[in-house]
Amino acid sequence: MGLFTAALPDFPWDTLTPFAERARAHPDGIVDLSVGTPVDPTPELVRRALAEAADSPGYPQTWGTPALRSAVTDWFARRRGVPGLDPAGVLPTVGSKEMVALLPALLGLGDGDLVLHPAAAYPTYDVGARLAGATPVPTSDPVAVLTGPEGPRVRLVWLNSPGNPDGSVLGVDQLRAVVEAARAVGAVVASDECYAELPWAAPWVTDGVPSLLDPRVCGGDHGGLLVLYSLSKQSNLAGYRAAFAAGDPELIAGLLATRKHAGMIVPGPVQAAMTVALGDDTHVAEQRERYRSRRDTLLPALTAAGYRLEGSEAGLYLWVTADDDCWVTVERLAERGILVAPGSFYGAPRHVRVALTGTDERIATAAERLTSM
Repeated sequence: MGLFTAALPDFPWDTLTPFAERARAHPDGIVDLSVGTPVDPTPELVRRALAEAADSPGYPQTWGTPALRSAVTDWFARRRGVPGLDPAGVLPTVGSKEMVALLPALLGLGDGDLVLHPAAAYPTYDVGARLAGATPVPTSDPVAVLTGPEGPRVRLVWLNSPGNPDGSVLGVDQLRAVVEAARAVGAVVASDECYAELPWAAPWVTDGVPSLLDPRVCGGDHGGLLVLYSLSKQSNLAGYRAAFAAGDPELIAGLLATRKHAGMIVPGPVQAAMTVALGDDTHVAEQRERYRSRRDTLLPALTAAGYRLEGSEAGLYLWVTADDDCWVTVERLAERGILVAPGSFYGAPRHVRVALTGTDERIATAAERLTSM
């Protein structure tokens, strides 16, 4: 066993295999709501942009084309309330998961350094800290840790808003408090915001989900701050591995230098597709409406079946509990042919995560099965 794999936990989704087999045995087939992988078509204008850029014999730009970096800065100003983002502070990445996993190592973290991440969290935040030899610290109150006795050891604070799995959203005041506390001890704050275009509850539907780079949060100073964003959810581009990091130009320059050495480059045609996708809001609104409709179908059925919704203010999931151990719930739903993710994957053993990434037909089938329980 290699050095890195020895330090890592088993891949959690492998433990779902027997429950997936049970769900597939349902006479009408499985409704797989365990993973947030898009099922709807990639928008035609994006596919066209990819095809038009397919003649790509030379090496692409690691830093991203000027057109792509400009599209990112325009998108932040138009959609996220972040005017004046420096194009030098933008870097395309091969999806956002690779940056979550590698950022602690790329920042030079190691033994003795603490990496804070949400208490209920996507497991890759934990994995990334371990890969670097740092110590992951799950917490629901990063400010308390930053201002406590361990504060000086914190080198990186991960935020995830809207959150995966719980759909929680951090407001401007909460974000600002983390930024101020992190800056006091010299820690980097990185915010994973890939679900920001999927708000469901007030005030986020009308006001938008605030970004870490919002001037109300950081005072217009992006120093020590990074935002990760993926087009997988808003534009159905999971297969393109289309994402970017943005924020502090000095931090981006360091990441860029490493990526040049490692050859970690987003393919040129994908960069062209990203540029077009970021400039078009219509397809994003259409996709959000698809998820809203599926949410409106699935949520009442879960409630009628005895599940209580918590959080889920935004994002691609319903975070529910029946006040049972999560594996009991997973088994109960698998018997109905519905596969969901246990909360234990995310540090919450009495919840399950139910994805909205089923076709309209499969979501309606799940709702029918739930209401007949």
